[in-house]
Amino acid sequence: MYLFTLLGNLLIMGTIWREHSLHTPMYLFLCALSISEILFTVAVTPCMLADMLSTHRSITFVACASQMFFSFTFGFTHSFLLMIMGYDRYVAICHPLRYNMLMSTRDCARLVSCCWAGGSVMGMMVTLIVFHLTFCGSNKIYHFACHVLALLKLACGKETASVTMGVILVCVTALMGCLFFIVLSYVFIVAAILRIPSAEGRHKTFSTCVSHLTIVVVHYGFASIIYLKPKGPHSMESNTLLATTYTVFTPFLSPIIFSLRNKELKNAIQRNFHRKFSSLSS
Repeated sequence: MYLFTLLGNLLIMGTIWREHSLHTPMYLFLCALSISEILFTVAVTPCMLADMLSTHRSITFVACASQMFFSFTFGFTHSFLLMIMGYDRYVAICHPLRYNMLMSTRDCARLVSCCWAGGSVMGMMVTLIVFHLTFCGSNKIYHFACHVLALLKLACGKETASVTMGVILVCVTALMGCLFFIVLSYVFIVAAILRIPSAEGRHKTFSTCVSHLTIVVVHYGFASIIYLKPKGPHSMESNTLLATTYTVFTPFLSPIIFSLRNKELKNAIQRNFHRKFSSLSS
């Protein structure tokens, strides 16, 4: 599954790079999303696989902090990219005549840079807040990685409860803020689609949003369950299971969804394979 995630996202990036017809803002954002998927997976999954195959499961303080920083950076970057992809669909459907002006190559590059910068700031902020706490007692992390909620369980001191609430508030606010703008974009998109007179036109227009909308549901569905579900007696075990699913399964699904649900990308991948096999057979 890990290798399929890497190969699937690399295939998407390679196809977008080779096909000049895909050199549009939507596919630029998709390429950036694939990069964030790969880096997020590389930051966490190899360590998890190594621990599964080893009897000596340990991680240094610095390595733990680095893993948390990179996982949060790429995770938040992923959320920000999904938000601007929603904005891209909004501009394309609601303001098609102004699309080239509003989504120029320079503007798209700025938006992607802002997503990466925002993700880095969020990752650094959460990591610094957590690792300024005092850790005492057990040094066993009941998780497959240096997950923030599992680490906060090991912290001690008067400020631990307030820091825990602060970290959860920061994460939830960032996620819900991105989700709010995505939902707002789709409210305007649906309103614009309903004004299209023909059923074929409505279906064709909405089909350009299906893959993005599916990824949003999967991504925010798992993230909201992890951070918003009520705590119970077995919450740590269920959190670990959900986080494992979110970390491994969501990046695994993304290339499948975009490859199958996006007709233009699927046709481009098929053309690339056809050209490759034709050149090998000749």
